[in-house]
Amino acid sequence: MKNGLQLLAAGTLGALAAYCNALLVPLCVLAAVMLLDYATGMAAAWSTKTLNSRVGVTGILKKVGYLALVAVGMVVDYLLTAALRRTGIAIEMNYCFGLMITVWLIINELLSILENLGKQGIPLPEFLLKAIDRLRDGVDKRTK
Repeated sequence: MKNGLQLLAAGTLGALAAYCNALLVPLCVLAAVMLLDYATGMAAAWSTKTLNSRVGVTGILKKVGYLALVAVGMVVDYLLTAALRRTGIAIEMNYCFGLMITVWLIINELLSILENLGKQGIPLPEFLLKAIDRLRDGVDKRTK
């Protein structure tokens, strides 16, 4: 049973990697910052004595929603490319929406990590807060 699950997981991850070749690195970065955000959020809640399992589960569900949002962006990319190809327009939009969504979520997670560190009393350099805020504004303006 264990080998079957490992085989299924490896096959699924391999297929996902093949399908998401352009998004593989951004998705790995997103997964890493989501884990770091969750860990810093738990640490901040513990240090402020507001640790709550319900809030923790809500955070996990939110992260799953983020991954669903990236999947929706990838489907939109696929549908637009297929529709354009069908009408005879040869414009490749490889992972445009999926990549924009992934980068936007990474920036949001970075801001959340900084907020969590600030809640723990860790001094944050102002230039870092401004730089990440500018990145967020830049992505927001380009997606509107």
